[in-house]
Amino acid sequence: MTSPIRPTTILDAPKIARELHLASLTLATETFQVTGSFKFRAAYNLAANVSHPIIIAASSGNFGQALACACELLGKRAIIIMPANSAKVKVDAVRSYNAIADLIDTSVISREARVAELAAENPEAYIASAFDDQLVIDGNATLAVELAALAQPKFDAVIAPVGGGGLASGLIEGFRRVGTNIKVVGAEPALANDAARSLQAGHIVRNNSEPQTIADGARTRALGTLNWATLQHGVAGIIEVPDARIEEAVRRLFTEINLKAEPTGALSLGALLTDPAQFEGKHICCVISGGNVDAAVYARIIQGG
Repeated sequence: MTSPIRPTTILDAPKIARELHLASLTLATETFQVTGSFKFRAAYNLAANVSHPIIIAASSGNFGQALACACELLGKRAIIIMPANSAKVKVDAVRSYNAIADLIDTSVISREARVAELAAENPEAYIASAFDDQLVIDGNATLAVELAALAQPKFDAVIAPVGGGGLASGLIEGFRRVGTNIKVVGAEPALANDAARSLQAGHIVRNNSEPQTIADGARTRALGTLNWATLQHGVAGIIEVPDARIEEAVRRLFTEINLKAEPTGALSLGALLTDPAQFEGKHICCVISGGNVDAAVYARIIQGG
């Protein structure tokens, strides 16, 4: 079967580049990827490379719907554990691909505990992490291969959202594989800054509870172990982005680029707006990782509420 993964969409943002004194600003947007986010790269690579008939995963939504879609394409069954407060558009999308959306109250039971329960009930299932799995990392690395080939001139840095670390570690590994020294900078919500704190501490630091940032795709408790192994010495830095900057980035993508992005997807531009000085005079690429957002949430952000 021919891979259904779509090439990323490349957009220029000259107005923002001039404002921030950059040599150039390129947006690599995965909002037009299958299921609306980069997660399909990882999910399809995983589903296509395991023999199990059932795949169970915990996801805030984007990986869940991507895995649901991949499993439907490959004739497999997906069970997706999702927080009850996940974006409705993402819950509906999981169900639209004939997968089970298992909604939980994360204040009562953790995602990990529910995964363990379902794993015991389905011994024939593969337990997939949305980020801490080499097949996931390898799938995300395909984006780096595309960016390395497209960069003219070569990017000085690529800024990417960080939740569990699957995308950033995939980009780092992908750039290494094609022999380019493009730097990867992480963009993390300030309200969910465990990755930044982990880099400072020299070991994985966990959030005590699921962070309630507007960037719901980055509400992870901690980095994945495999991801940390790559990020610890491979990421060029992590910028902590206040929620207000994330919302500003969503609005600017809408008003200046005519691009709909979810808050997590806009994290990279939010990071650039938060700390533009370190990128002055450089060729920068921001990965806009996804566009799946509830209409009511999106309308509130765009209207500046």
